[in-house]
Amino acid sequence: MTQSTDRAVTEVLNNHKGGSQIQTVWDRYEAQQPQCGFGELGLCCRHCMQGPCRIDPFGEGPDRGICGATADTIVARGLARAIAGGTASHSGHALHLVHTLKKALTGQAPDYAIKDKDKLKAVAARCGIEIKDRSSKKIALELVELALAEFGDKGEPLTWAASTVTAGRIEACDKLGIVPTSIDGSIAEVMHRTTYGVDADPINILLGGLKCAVADYTACHLATDLSDIIFGTPQPVISKANLGVLREEAVNIALHGHNPLLSDIIAQVASDPALITEAKKAGASEGLNVVGICCTGNEILMRHGIPLATSSISQEVAIMTGVLDAMVVDYQCIMPAVATIAECFHTKVITTMPIAKMPGAEHIPFDEENAVKCATAIIRQGIERFRSRNPDKICIPHESSTAIAGFSAEAIIGALSKVDADDPLKPLIDNIVAGNIRGICLFAGCNTVKVPQDYNYVEMVKRLLAENVLIMATGCASSAYARHGFMTSEATTKYAGEGLAAVLTAIGEAAGLEAPLPPVLHIGSCVDNPRAVDIATAIANKLGVDISKLPVVASAPEATTEKAVAIGTWAVVGGLPTHLGVIPPVLGSKLVAETLTSTVKDLVGGYFVIEPDPNKAVKALLAIIDERRAGLGLS
Repeated sequence: MTQSTDRAVTEVLNNHKGGSQIQTVWDRYEAQQPQCGFGELGLCCRHCMQGPCRIDPFGEGPDRGICGATADTIVARGLARAIAGGTASHSGHALHLVHTLKKALTGQAPDYAIKDKDKLKAVAARCGIEIKDRSSKKIALELVELALAEFGDKGEPLTWAASTVTAGRIEACDKLGIVPTSIDGSIAEVMHRTTYGVDADPINILLGGLKCAVADYTACHLATDLSDIIFGTPQPVISKANLGVLREEAVNIALHGHNPLLSDIIAQVASDPALITEAKKAGASEGLNVVGICCTGNEILMRHGIPLATSSISQEVAIMTGVLDAMVVDYQCIMPAVATIAECFHTKVITTMPIAKMPGAEHIPFDEENAVKCATAIIRQGIERFRSRNPDKICIPHESSTAIAGFSAEAIIGALSKVDADDPLKPLIDNIVAGNIRGICLFAGCNTVKVPQDYNYVEMVKRLLAENVLIMATGCASSAYARHGFMTSEATTKYAGEGLAAVLTAIGEAAGLEAPLPPVLHIGSCVDNPRAVDIATAIANKLGVDISKLPVVASAPEATTEKAVAIGTWAVVGGLPTHLGVIPPVLGSKLVAETLTSTVKDLVGGYFVIEPDPNKAVKALLAIIDERRAGLGLS
């Protein structure tokens, strides 16, 4: 099978020195073939101990589970639980940030502080908190209490959702009864209603899933806001991406996971001259080299310019270069296999969170009260492992691409203000109206072993850019585009259509770059998808229309995780037609499939477009963009 379109990944897979016993994610996928057909269709249920049950899709065997649940009910329950799982991940991430900010404000976590006071005031004002003549600490303490209330049952709509979407979105959700009043309560409700003997109405179950997805949006937005407040709101930085950023003469430490609470501190501590001297004394003439993997890599890329080594699907390959001295992980998207792969090399895998341990890894507990101390101890572990490096196992590919990253909503508005200071959105809207920007597409999601790594991303973006569609990207999508060279000014000249290229050139020159903006805007990690919603909401409010009317779409062409399911679902609830390049386990129910791809459009304006073929997917998304342009009276 073709494993990856990333030449760096392919080079290491073909030439690594770890031995024939190494099994990567692609090898394990092959070993699983054929995969369970019932599971692929969503037709299996093991939610009680009378099962597992399965429905025969051909009508020749059981048509109900032991309790009497139909295929529609079983598929709907499985999908709703996936949404709840994804929401739980983002909820835990966000709550971790809330608790840390509270500790910082009360003196319990002295290594953290409010870095962006302007963002603090903007978020507080948006949430209805008085900011005039008040200190940042008092504002922040009130914001923390409001944030904590979002997780418990506050008895009213979630502030972080209601204050960041159009009035039309609130009205649509209210009509359907899917306005959540608690992030964690929404997760618990899905788990309750999908247990044995509770909700058996597939449509009602799906509505519960939509409600939970809105809670996921809330958690994501809250996490993004607090990360910006604590660590700073991203502004464009120039860095590098791909495995070629690893250096033979340096201690290489990879930060992998999702939450910046640990990674940002390590990024700061790694510049300590004393630690750099320690690394050189250990034999690393180039000192310390910190790199990122997955979404925590995106966090430190956009705030510190730290290079991005690779994405989640190829995390094992970073170890197989033979020069990764430590892989430091927090939580989410971390394969247990990295510890197994590391046994064939000198790499030390270090877990840091109490909920995310793995056999074969060393656990160094991270606590916010002693953040710098923990980060220093972790870096010293990497320095010590450098001494054990085997030169005969080194295989570093030369591939790396320049990447301009860190386009927060504030950074995008800031760049537009260089064109029109009085009305920053006007240049963007004028060019959408004129057709220079045909539409906007948000690429999100993961990589999946079922598609050659990055293939769908690259094929789709080349065609969309040629059709003057502006691209925003988060998570592993942004990693793909960074590694394949789409986040450079040169990429605008090479790939963008004439109209889009002219717009990006004008904005880039006005912003003082002396070159075009890149055609793919890196807007952050997967939790940062609300940044795109903020831009779309601002445009919709400026035009006086609902977001569901805009020529804006989303795509997750290589989706994998439950988090991607949750994000995709709230994008649909948010009014965005959302493409999936991997078929989710719902085809066992015609009712559920039709609801997600058709019926839901009449209810919320957004809907899913399921299309594995990237070329057909592009045609479908362009047709949707043109349909929405026509609805606005645009040619």
